This record gives sequence, C-alpha cells and structure tokens, in this order.
Amino acid sequence: MSSIDVLLKRNEALGNVVPGDRSSPQPSLHVAILTCMDARVRVFEIFGLIQGESHVLRNAGGVVTDDVIRSLALSQRKLGTREVMIVQHTDCGLQLVTEDGFKDELEEATGLRPTWSIEAFREVKDSVRRSVQRVRRSDFLPHTDNVRGFVYDVKTGELSEVD
Repeated sequence: MSSIDVLLKRNEALGNVVPGDRSSPQPSLHVAILTCMDARVRVFEIFGLIQGESHVLRNAGGVVTDDVIRSLALSQRKLGTREVMIVQHTDCGLQLVTEDGFKDELEEATGLRPTWSIEAFREVKDSVRRSVQRVRRSDFLPHTDNVRGFVYDVKTGELSEVD
C-alpha cells in the first residue's frame, strides 16, 4: 500500500470530525502563519488551531520568497489577514546545504541550473530576521506592522521570539 493510500484510509476513518468553521475562506483570527515544510512542525497542534482560524503557508525553511509574498498579498488584500507570524525551527534541513552546492547538484543531475534561490542558511535566527524584513518591506502588503518571527525547537517544543 502506498503512503497516499494510507492517508486516504485515515481520512475515511476520520470522517467529518475536524472542529472549526468552514463557512468562509477568511481566517477568523486574521493571521497568516509561515513555517517550514518539516513534518516535525505540527502547526495546528503547536498553536491549538482549529480549522478556519489561520492561513498556513509552508515551504522549505519557512522563508519569505516571491511566492510567499504572492500568497500573503492575496491573504491580506482579499481574505482579511492583518498579522503575519514567521516560524522557522532548529535542526532545519536548509542548514545542511549551500546555495551553490545544491544548485550544482541539480545542474549536474538535470543539465539545468535553477534560477530560484535555495535560501540556505547557517543561523536560523538570522534567517527569521531576513524573512521578517522581507515582509515588512514589501510594497505588495498593506499590513506590515504586526509581523513577528519565531524559532521553534523541534526537540523541546519551545517557541522563542526573534527580535
């Protein structure tokens, strides 16, 4: 059985028991959370979120990219969010690669060099600060006053704000 089949069986067994308001695409807490795709970062459990409360954006590293700005622009301008929470984490896979090293690897494997940035980093707090600044400086986002960044410790569950 494939992993997708396992997930489909779980969904069938779960049924319609997920709590929350499904009546609107506008999140009731008016917040968008950007975090990493890492499976150890369980966004709904970490924040006690229920369905319908927040937009959750995920990518490798939880970094602000052009696509994140696109999603946040839609989230703010069309769906009512006013706050942005950026949550990166300890022991991130992006700390294990370098920009040029991974681009070289992809180019060797495919013959094509990516035009997009890998967004690799060494120090997670510096990456959080960079991402917060990208949101705050974006001309496309009308709500940049309440943008905060955090580091989630995947081993302890502790959440620390980055100043």
